[in-house]
Amino acid sequence: MAATATIVYSVGIVGVIGFQLCLIAGAPWAHLTQGGSHAGPLPVQGRVFAGVSVLLLLFMACGILSAAEVQPGWPRWTGWTALIIQALTTVANWITPSLAERRLWGPITSVMLIAALMAVFGE
Repeated sequence: MAATATIVYSVGIVGVIGFQLCLIAGAPWAHLTQGGSHAGPLPVQGRVFAGVSVLLLLFMACGILSAAEVQPGWPRWTGWTALIIQALTTVANWITPSLAERRLWGPITSVMLIAALMAVFGE
């Protein structure tokens, strides 16, 4: 079950990174991210934030994969850190003032949190 959870988490991370890269490239999806305070493409500051998010997401992926005893073999604490960040992200996506963001990212990040928990705890 942990192997399946690791795959689910990895697919989720790849999808979120893809979404962030599209935002950086100018996709008109600003209403679905960063509190939904913009329409159309993100302004430059939002795109920079999306770039930072990509780096954080890559760290999270490596941390969860390492905790699940897959590559890259980072210390176990990186998995715990990624799990905490995933939990905070999930809460943030459920309490955002943006209804569109809650509807899209609330369920996705919840599934990712469950998968991360299963991967880290090996259940």
